[in-house]
This record gives sequence, structure tokens and C-alpha cells, in this order.
Amino acid sequence: MDLFARKTAAPTAGRCPPLAVRMRPRRLEDLVGQGHILGPGRLLRRAVEADRLTSLILFGPPGCGKTSLAGVIAAVTRRRFERTSGATANVAVLREFLHQSRLRRDRDGLETILFIDEIHRFSKSQQDVLLPDVEQGVVVLIGATTHNPLFFINGPLNSRSLIFEMKALAEADILALLRRALADSRGLAPMKARVDDDALSRLAAMCEGDGRRALNALEIAVLTAPLDEGGAARVTRAVVEDSIQKKAVLYDHDEDGHYDTISAFIKSVRGSDPHAAIYWLAKMLYAGEDPRFVARRLVILASEDIGNADPRGLAVAVSAMKAVEFVGMPEARIVLAQAATYLATASKSNAAYRAIDRALADVEAGRTLEVPRHLRNVKVRTAGEQRAPGEDAYVYPHDHPDHFVEQKYAPTANRYYEPDGQGYEDVILKRMKQWESRAGGSGGTGEA
Repeated sequence: MDLFARKTAAPTAGRCPPLAVRMRPRRLEDLVGQGHILGPGRLLRRAVEADRLTSLILFGPPGCGKTSLAGVIAAVTRRRFERTSGATANVAVLREFLHQSRLRRDRDGLETILFIDEIHRFSKSQQDVLLPDVEQGVVVLIGATTHNPLFFINGPLNSRSLIFEMKALAEADILALLRRALADSRGLAPMKARVDDDALSRLAAMCEGDGRRALNALEIAVLTAPLDEGGAARVTRAVVEDSIQKKAVLYDHDEDGHYDTISAFIKSVRGSDPHAAIYWLAKMLYAGEDPRFVARRLVILASEDIGNADPRGLAVAVSAMKAVEFVGMPEARIVLAQAATYLATASKSNAAYRAIDRALADVEAGRTLEVPRHLRNVKVRTAGEQRAPGEDAYVYPHDHPDHFVEQKYAPTANRYYEPDGQGYEDVILKRMKQWESRAGGSGGTGEA
């Protein structure tokens, strides 16, 4: 088929909005994912169906459906939908939106939903402009952001809004979107494309929960795929991989490939092999794993497997988690590599992990112990209350040499924290032994 014929077979190219825009849902039932806020009986769904809306702040990763949800809410509640962005609107634009919304309400009885994408980009003064009209119900504000609104949106606006966190779409949700786009007349149905199941699965896996990215990638694949004898685009896994220019990696999110690889990564760090840890990290990132998931696992490992053998390990892991959230990919790969290699080469101890589990087992199995009177908050004593005969008085450790004094701190002699003597825990172990020798070998806890 010649070039002219190929263009004829792809009538959507360059003449329509992107597939992700054409496939925006029209009803609540068309939305995929977000069952934790939109499932039957959930607060947001009840509010929308009953048309009892207050202003909303929706936050979550790109492509999870924030804009689509706002449009559906406007359609279901029969409100006018006005849209702007924190990246482009200024105070004058906001005031004009609010003025027109007030006119429609007073003149025609038509209420307005004002959707502001990237609302976190507004300055405090811009956010303050919205407050009076949001308070008076001139508009129902729906703000969308990829940032935590508790940090990036001012308190008064948050207090006037319901805040809902939206999650990245699961692969099953993205597959549903892709199949709908292939079958819908608004989407790719007129092209009668033949798309292999493993090609769809590959797209869903590579798009990291981003529905918009998945739909747009599918459209590119269909528009650029070779045509079969019947003139239909044939999209195979190879076409998908060529379209997105990434090598296939055997890595099934939420299946064995996912869990096996993160397990190998964590065990490599725990086993002090930085080379293996970096390889498994590279595989996960290349396959589209959420870097925030990897960062969270490193935070857990820093306490579970390193603990006080190197107390800096937890600080490194937590800093890495914050940095990953702040900078995103691809630079987050460097942050994760630094954290993984530091933790892999750090001294190891699981003493703190063992200690808390032993103590929790005692709390669960035994009688809950009361706080000794001399350790209680002095404010809870009644006026004029005196110590009972024989009752210990609290002794302030800082008034004694080395800031230590023998004192009963719990009505049990059970021992929980036993340092392994690795890394910095060697210092801790010697210090504890010194204290115990001064306290008569009781560890400073007294007898049961």
C-alpha cells in the first residue's frame, strides 16, 4: 500500500484530539480504578450521586484520572464545567471565572464546577482569592495536584474541601481502558486494528499506572503499525516495543516477577552484596517499577536489618524516599542507587526488630503492666497527694555522673534489646554492660 493509502487507513491521525482525550469517561460507571473512594457506598460516590458536593482536592500521580473524575462529577450533577490550570492562570483570570460563575448562578440558577489542574502551583495569595467564593458556594472547586495538599495548599482552602487521594491505576484497570479504546467508536474502533493480547499487557506494564500514557502509546502503536492484507493495523508485542523504544524485560507487576525481583533486591542488600543489589534495582526501574515502592522497602530494611549497627542507615533511607518523591524519574535512579549501596555495605543487625517483636508478644500474651507511680506524669497527681510509704521517687539522671542512675523503669525484669555487637552496636553493647554493672546486673529495670 502506498503512502496515500496508508493515510486514508488512519483517518484519526492529526485530525482529532489525542485518544486519551477522546476516551474521557462520561459516567461514574465508566471510571476505572479508585474503588477506595468511588466504590459503592463510599463517601465521594454518595456525595456525587446525591448531588451534595462540597469543594474537593484530588491528589495522586499523573494519569490516574483526576481530570476525568472532575468532568464526570460535573456531568452527573449537571453543573457547568470550567477548567483552568495553576500553571497558566493568574489572579485576574481567577476573578473573571468567579465573576462569570456568580452571574450564571444569580441569573440562570446554573451552578459551576471550577476545576483547577496543578493547583499546587498557585501562590498563597492566588489561593486566597478563591476562599470567599468557595465559602459562599459561588463555585464548587475541584483542585487536582500530584503533590500532598497538606504541604502545598494552604490550610484555609484545605479546611473548606474534602481531600481524596487517588492511586496509580492497576494493570487490570489500564488493560480495561485499552480494550475499551479499541472497541469504542470514539477511539480506535473505526481502524479495526488487530492488537495482540501480549502487546496490550506489555503496554499496561510499561505505563506505571498512568492511563493517559497508556492510551496515547496505544494510539501511536496503531497509527504506525504495518497493515495486514485486509488493510487493518496489526499491533504485536514487537510493534509496541519498537514504538516505546524499550527492551522487553520479564517482569510482571503484581505477579511472580515483581515479588521475586524485589525479594532478590532486599536479600542482596541484607546480604551485603552491593553489586547484586544494583543489578536488581536496575531491572526493576527499567521494567517500570514505581521508584517510591523501592524507596519504601529500603526504609523498612534500614531498621529491620541494619538498625543501630549503623544508625545513619535509616536517615539515608528516609532522605532517599523524600528525594525520590521530590525529583521523580529518571534522576531518582541515582538517589536509589546511593541508598542501596550504602545500606548494602553498612554493618548489619536485627536486634531492634527482635526487641519490638518480643515486647509485643509479651504485651499480647500477658497482663498489661501499669506505669510505676514515680514515672507517671506529675500533673495527674491530685492536689496534696503524697508518695505512699516505700514508694520510689523519680530520680533525675542528669543530676548524676555520666547522666545515669540506677532506677526501676518497668515492673518487669524481661530483657528485649540485645545488641549484636556489630558496627555501632558494639559501642552500645559496651555502654549497656557498663550501666548494668553499676546497677547490680539488673539492667536498671529492677526485679519483677
